[in-house]
Amino acid sequence: MSAGLVALLDDVALLARAAAASLDDVGAAAARAGAKTAGVVVDDTAVTPQYVRGLAAEREVPIIRRIAVGSLRNKLLIILPVVLLLSWLLPVALTPLLMLGGAYLCFEGAEKVWGRLRGHGPHAAAGGPGGAAGGAALPDEDALVKGAVRTDLVLSAEIMVIALDEVVTEPFLTRAVVLALVGVAVTVGVYGVVALIVKMDDAGLRLAEAPSAAVARLGRGMVAALPKLLTVLTVVGTAAMLWVGGHLLLVGADELGLTAPYEVVHHAEEAVAEALGAVGPVAGWLVATLAAAVLGLLVGLLVVAVVHAVEVVRHHRSATDAAPSAH
Repeated sequence: MSAGLVALLDDVALLARAAAASLDDVGAAAARAGAKTAGVVVDDTAVTPQYVRGLAAEREVPIIRRIAVGSLRNKLLIILPVVLLLSWLLPVALTPLLMLGGAYLCFEGAEKVWGRLRGHGPHAAAGGPGGAAGGAALPDEDALVKGAVRTDLVLSAEIMVIALDEVVTEPFLTRAVVLALVGVAVTVGVYGVVALIVKMDDAGLRLAEAPSAAVARLGRGMVAALPKLLTVLTVVGTAAMLWVGGHLLLVGADELGLTAPYEVVHHAEEAVAEALGAVGPVAGWLVATLAAAVLGLLVGLLVVAVVHAVEVVRHHRSATDAAPSAH
């Protein structure tokens, strides 16, 4: 009886160790996959606060919560089943999809850079963060949420496909669990941070009215820091999108047989790492990152030029078609 109990306990301990190892593997894979989505995540965090501009302060967090629920639905109910089926039935399509996603990230990042160089950002028309200007009517909340969730679908697809690339060789169940964890963690992280950001000025205004001079000074500092924080997030997000997009294009091209660009960057990274001793690995990584970002910017500017050219042609055709009706 005691021998049987000992054997049973050994089996239980073995299963527990196996389960713990599996959880460790899933956690490590989820961390790896989540790190590769940094460009999209930071940009998403920087852009999302625009959706609550012009809303009453008490409606900001409820709207963000509704958008977060829609984002989670996008990731878990739409994108997750599609990418899992794709990785199972047609894994060869993942590399072209990643490159397409990389090109989209490059386009988004380059468009922001181009808009900045021309003196306006991509959301310049949205108005300032202090609410609706000139007494304009408050936005339709349902339409706002639907539009935000539609935009999120593209960004969420990028996040999930990039994450999938990190675990594509794992068993199917591990892939599913990792992608679900990444989807939930990214959504909670992004929209949790966004909620804190949009309430930062309200909290600062309350603190600014405190009787303590030090607390009031802190509150005024928080209000003054909010626009700067959003600017920093936008810059970091743009740089990260160009880096991730360029990296996806480099690695994808290498996997498809166009090895020269990746080899040039890789050899440059190794040369710098060997030449600089202790700081070599960091310097080499910076070189590779800068090269990927420059490639991302060049590809993105090319896509921006093509998109704008198509828009000009469409506008010209529309104007030409409308001209006879004016006479």
